[in-house]
Amino acid sequence: MAFDKVKTLRAAERYLELGKIPAAIKEYCKIVESEPDDLTTLNMLGDLYVRVGNPAAAISYFHRIAEHYRDQDFGLKAIAMYKKIDRLTPNNIEIAVNLADLYAKQDLVVEARAHYLLVAEAHSRGGATKEGLEVLSKIADLDPQNTVIRIKLAEGYFREGMNAEAVSSFAEAGHHLLARGAFDDALQAFGRALETDPSDRTCLKGLLAAHGARGTADEAAEVIERAAANNPDDVELLSMLASAQIENEDPARAEQAITALVARESSAYLRFVDVARLYLRSDKLEEAVRVVSRIAEQMLAEREENQLFELVNELLTCDSDNVQALRLLVRAYWWQRDTENLKAALERLAESAEAAGLVQDERYALTQLTRLVSDQAHHVERLKQLGGAEETAGEDLPEIETVTQPVLEEPAPAVKDRAEFEPQTLSTPTGEAEFEWNSMPDMVEPWTKPSSEMEIERGFSFEAVVAEELPASAAQEIAEVNLEEPNAPIDAVGQERNDAIRTQELESVDFYIAQGYMDIALDTLDLLERQFGAHLDIESRRQQLLSPDESAAPPTSVAEVMLEDSGEVEFENEFEMSSPPAPTTVDVAAPQQPAIPIALGIDPGLAEVFEEFRASAESEVDAAGNGDYETHYNLGLAYQEMDLFEEALEEFQTALSLVAAGDGTPRYLQCCNLLGHCFLQKGVPQLAVTWFNKGLNAPGTSEDERQALRFDLGAAYEQVGDLERAIEIFTEVYGINVSYRGVNERLRVLQARAGGSNGKAAPDSKRNQNHPQHVH
Repeated sequence: MAFDKVKTLRAAERYLELGKIPAAIKEYCKIVESEPDDLTTLNMLGDLYVRVGNPAAAISYFHRIAEHYRDQDFGLKAIAMYKKIDRLTPNNIEIAVNLADLYAKQDLVVEARAHYLLVAEAHSRGGATKEGLEVLSKIADLDPQNTVIRIKLAEGYFREGMNAEAVSSFAEAGHHLLARGAFDDALQAFGRALETDPSDRTCLKGLLAAHGARGTADEAAEVIERAAANNPDDVELLSMLASAQIENEDPARAEQAITALVARESSAYLRFVDVARLYLRSDKLEEAVRVVSRIAEQMLAEREENQLFELVNELLTCDSDNVQALRLLVRAYWWQRDTENLKAALERLAESAEAAGLVQDERYALTQLTRLVSDQAHHVERLKQLGGAEETAGEDLPEIETVTQPVLEEPAPAVKDRAEFEPQTLSTPTGEAEFEWNSMPDMVEPWTKPSSEMEIERGFSFEAVVAEELPASAAQEIAEVNLEEPNAPIDAVGQERNDAIRTQELESVDFYIAQGYMDIALDTLDLLERQFGAHLDIESRRQQLLSPDESAAPPTSVAEVMLEDSGEVEFENEFEMSSPPAPTTVDVAAPQQPAIPIALGIDPGLAEVFEEFRASAESEVDAAGNGDYETHYNLGLAYQEMDLFEEALEEFQTALSLVAAGDGTPRYLQCCNLLGHCFLQKGVPQLAVTWFNKGLNAPGTSEDERQALRFDLGAAYEQVGDLERAIEIFTEVYGINVSYRGVNERLRVLQARAGGSNGKAAPDSKRNQNHPQHVH
């Protein structure tokens, strides 16, 4: 037989009317068995069990409802149910925690703090100090700006040996102090944390920021340098040390730190840019040029030529005739294949080298100029005076400064400049001379692995470059064959040599494809096809590059900066901090939260923390602003919906205290109206009359609002038993709108009850039967 819920409800209601509560409970239990999620019936059962003196059963039902509301994120309704449970089991830790968490989620800071304090006190009385501190941490989270509380909590963690939590609390306090501009206090907080964990990244960053703001970055650099010395492979610490030295405007130490950083994280090489500019600000041009030379090749290989041009121009702004800087400019234009600017840069290089008496540099510049523009007689004449054009790059050149590079276990293949593989000629506008792009010497590839040790040049130097992938002799022979007799047949020996060179270059193309340098690979294939003609191997690789399904792998680094052993430096610890003074406790009692004395035997320091938190909670009881109005108002609505009128009255009164009559919003009137209805539902109509009158007398009330309040006021007078006053109010409503909420019938009934002794005739309701009622 199917369960008849309606029949069961009627039976339960009859039993209630007869006062047979146990029998009603049995009927409601049948409904719950059939529909376990019937929240209304669960709530009714809980209330009935309270009436029969079985709070344990009541709590079980209330708990089911509360968990449902909490899981569904109905926070206000969940709070209402947990408060019902809290009344039945005061000081229950689990319920207090749930209430505190829900209050915190609703941004009701004062209420959340009060419940968290109850939990913390209970833990302290039970000797669970660590658990108590965890609860106090939640209280501190409610007010992150209260750094005094946070520091007290950190000290409590220290006393309990919870060092990680203590460091975290000090760091958080330090960052809030830093944001407020309290740099000295922030340094104290960070320093206290670093005494326990000298390598804490968060505290070190905060320390650097605070010292930087105070103009004492050198002190931060000392602290970070000690931490980095103890963790030499920590990239993050090395990066912070580099930032500290740059902030301290110490280019030498900054360069040292970045060198160590790049040795472990090659992608950080661009941080040398800051070092170069720092040298420039210190009027150390030669050092700046050296640093830029150090990274120039990698910047070009990784498509950072625009930034390189910017740097070189900054160098030349300081000294337009600096030969090393002009060499960098020539190298950059050569990389871009910008012939016009390249010729201008070579002119400047030749003139500056002549003025500086640097014969080798001048001879090199003039050699390249005569290849680019052969009709410049003065260049040819000057070159003859210097001994003629250079025949082989790198012959009889000055010694290049080098550093020793350890042998890598798995060295990455060298990434070749696209121009190294292009012995093509570029015709000048006059057609008189041709310039070989691959005749421009390049850097020694830093990733080339020699038999024992590898030496790379520090900085850029044209003269040290020797073509590795395409030997100059082979390139020259190919060029001679193609230039002298473009259409002449090639003998067997020449064909074999061409095949060998093509195979070698195709291997380089395969490497470019693997590393993602698609544009260089395409350029090289085009060059090979022009030199050796079409070939199946060339075409197959071109199709591979042009295929949309091919994905390029990320490029690898083409340079590595060496780490120079700087030795270990010891520093004295000058970072000391005294504990902040204990704040004065404010003796203000929080409403409805009686003070619970601290149990004897608790650690004195922890007791001080508890008192500090209590003082903060008590001092903020009256500090809630208008921002909490909506929360209290909505919580009151939730209580009212669940027939928890006492709690609803409390929330509506709290909300009312946060607003004022005539403030331009309807909030004051809303609270008066709801307070009146709650008192009516509680059976206290006298107080309802008071609140409805307050609403009527409030300034700025609209006529529609006043009409609704009049009707409710008449109903309140009727419930009080003052029928004459009720008839008077309803008559006023009737005079404004005869069909408002059935007021005509209401008046007829009231007048009949009054016996018609006042001689007034009841209004004729028949004339208004077809008029729709106004719903406010």
